[in-house]
Amino acid sequence: MSIEVITRQSGSFVQRVKVGSFDELLVDIPAVVGGDDSAPDPHDYFDLSLGACKSITVLMYARRKALPLAKIMTTVDRDDSDERRGEYRLTVSMQFIAEPGSKLDEATRARLLEISERCPIHRLMTSSQVSVVSREASIDA
Repeated sequence: MSIEVITRQSGSFVQRVKVGSFDELLVDIPAVVGGDDSAPDPHDYFDLSLGACKSITVLMYARRKALPLAKIMTTVDRDDSDERRGEYRLTVSMQFIAEPGSKLDEATRARLLEISERCPIHRLMTSSQVSVVSREASIDA
């Protein structure tokens, strides 16, 4: 799969992202560093991918097990104060909301939290070695 990132207009940091059939995702940087603050920044997308993946993983598990889980509210808090020293901390808080008239007991809630740690993005962020190769693409005139 390829993701295409294209500068939206000259003189702007705003990027338009094409992912599959989705071509209106935008990325910007905060005004404090010269951006327009018109869209999430790259760190936001990194962080939100973890929260979304955890929620989806838990929902898939709950459906397979026929658990009365109606929805999940996931919050990802970032502490990037030591990022330049190689430490980037994310704290993920998940609230599991049961179907009306149902309850999720403490053991089930603990299991759902455990399952969230098996999401592919969590594993990628915590136990994979990621390799990035940058190269200039040729332009066919």
